[in-house]
Amino acid sequence: MYFVVKRFRFFVEPLPAVVLAGIFSILFASLSFAQRLEQLDAQRQQQASAHQARIDREQQTPDQQSGLFNELAATDQLGGRRSYVHGEKPCFEIRNVQLDGQHAYRFASTLASITGGRDRGRGLASPIGLCLGAQSIQTLAVRLQDLLIEQGYVTTRVLVAPQDISNGNLTLTVVPGTISALRRTDTSDIRAHFWNAIPISDGDFLNLRDLEQGLENLRRLPSVQADIDIGPGQLPGQSELLINWNQSKPLRVFASVDDAGNKATGKYQAALTVAADHIFTLNDIFYVSDSRTLGNTKNQRRRAGSSGFHYSIPWGYWQLAFNTNRFRYHQLIAASIRPYVYSGESRSTDLTLSRVVWRDNRRKTQMYLKGWERRSYNYIDGTELELQRRRTAGWELGLNHREYLSRATLDVAVAYRRGTGARGAMAAPEEQTGEGTSRFRLVTGSLSLAVPFRIGQQAFRYYGTLRAQWNSTRLVALDQFAIGGRYTVRGFDGEQVLMGERGWAWRNELAMPLQVGVLVGQELYLGLDVGRVGGPASRYLAGNSLAGAVLGIRGQLGKYVNYELFAGKPLHKPETFKTARIASGFSMSIAY
Repeated sequence: MYFVVKRFRFFVEPLPAVVLAGIFSILFASLSFAQRLEQLDAQRQQQASAHQARIDREQQTPDQQSGLFNELAATDQLGGRRSYVHGEKPCFEIRNVQLDGQHAYRFASTLASITGGRDRGRGLASPIGLCLGAQSIQTLAVRLQDLLIEQGYVTTRVLVAPQDISNGNLTLTVVPGTISALRRTDTSDIRAHFWNAIPISDGDFLNLRDLEQGLENLRRLPSVQADIDIGPGQLPGQSELLINWNQSKPLRVFASVDDAGNKATGKYQAALTVAADHIFTLNDIFYVSDSRTLGNTKNQRRRAGSSGFHYSIPWGYWQLAFNTNRFRYHQLIAASIRPYVYSGESRSTDLTLSRVVWRDNRRKTQMYLKGWERRSYNYIDGTELELQRRRTAGWELGLNHREYLSRATLDVAVAYRRGTGARGAMAAPEEQTGEGTSRFRLVTGSLSLAVPFRIGQQAFRYYGTLRAQWNSTRLVALDQFAIGGRYTVRGFDGEQVLMGERGWAWRNELAMPLQVGVLVGQELYLGLDVGRVGGPASRYLAGNSLAGAVLGIRGQLGKYVNYELFAGKPLHKPETFKTARIASGFSMSIAY
């Protein structure tokens, strides 16, 4: 063959066919390799979502909020009356209200909310400058005690001692309710230990918020049944806490099978989790898990799996949790000359310290600080692709808030995530082209609303979740926001996803519990989801939004088996976005 440049002719010897075939094989393999990297990044995100769902399931703790001690927490002692008795005789103009009693200073801010007028909108007007008689003064004392009970001080009493108030100075006496002892009942398990779970000790003020926190720490173990009773102490104002704690079995086994994988590494997956509760008698949770693709798919051409480890321990209002997860994959890729094996693994580890910073009978707020590390390695025929090696680390600061709105429950979460140079972090390969960085900065947020309601005799439940991500730096694929699949926008099979540096996904679900015969315990649901991605990485996408619908049923079979079946359909997608016309799926689990 020959080619011409200007007026000169160059002669080139024909290349052997096998060399040409090898060149084209390498070119096509490179394209295939790039596509598989994108697929694996998407699958890693799905694996991370599945791993997080497993953590959430294991750490699910029933909130001990309003209603825990209803018989003690009734705060409307005024019978709906929120005003003083006018025209009362005799009366005295009140110029100052002060508290007396041991540790009375701790309740000064509560009194100030009344005397400063901040309680007027929902309670009692400020007494300063008013002419009050005996009944009105008693009304003031009862209102102050109501506020203390709302704050959890259910055994603290406010009294009006005999005094001369002709000078305008009124003194209210506070008798704080304290704890004389914490002890377990005679029927409790001998392994019951609660010194690190209950954030109060002998001599402390009795506060319901502390008991609720302690009960959450005790009941966080699925194998434990725990209750706290308040009994009278030896002295007036003192109470004993009687803790009843029993554990059915320290070990739990959870096995599941689903079709949440993809064609690249195997569609069907099985997982096994073994958990140990209270293993060090510290109300701690420990579990190990392992998942892998099922079946010998084409002589092991495709397979993937993951393993995880979790340990967490409470300490009053604090909690320390450690997680590590490993994802591995193996693919046999057909090529023109010979097949090659593309494999790899990624590891993620995090340590989280969290604290409940506020709780009352309607809300709870928790803050946390997390340190994390992530590593990944890719190989072809056992030889590492060093240019694709990744090692990143950083920290995350977040806030979780739960609010009870009548029968509805609102959950809000926001977090700031930052990549740093800690733990020997390496620069991302994308930094050479400006398409990503290991020193990234991003903000994530979520909003969830659960509303049970009835239409006639039929119960329904609405559950909606809005997740979003904002970035201030370019992000590598693994940190980007992805939509399309059972964990994000349903109605899509998850073989392809849309990804961008920022985005949002809104999931809506209307569920109807079945209440007839053998169908009791099952639930039909209809879902409608929509999502959108943005940022520089989304410029090359055929579109940036998805919408889909799903219809499914979930429930429990017997005592140990849970299942879910669903079928979804895309409602909106880019024209070239490939997905199944009907995206169906299942999951089944056995817990023992």
